[in-house]
Amino acid sequence: QVQLVESGGGLVQAGGSLRLSCAASGRTFSGYFMGWLRQVPGKEREFVATITWSGGSTYYADSVKGRFTISRDNAKNTVYLQMNDLKPEDTAVYYCAASRNRYGVVPRGPSGYDYWGQGTQVTVSS
Repeated sequence: QVQLVESGGGLVQAGGSLRLSCAASGRTFSGYFMGWLRQVPGKEREFVATITWSGGSTYYADSVKGRFTISRDNAKNTVYLQMNDLKPEDTAVYYCAASRNRYGVVPRGPSGYDYWGQGTQVTVSS
């Protein structure tokens, strides 16, 4: 019954900004990591950022650190990804995901996540 629904994707010029939202429902996410991962056709799905639902600790891929900010509003059961200074190489389908954190470590690979949204397309033009 867990459902993650992304929104906010679209077309933007290089240097621009977008904010993605992920509406989460179906369970209490205390103890979970909520993450954003992205995928380009022909490439592996890669980690972008993640945040602990309860404490708000954040972790980023080196490629986006300083440009992207992950946050969450627990009262609204929503996770956000603010993307600034977008580059063409950021073009991908962005997925919201939730991890039970079974091993007590920060999940940085797709296999570390248990629930997934449908994805939202982000296209950055140059």
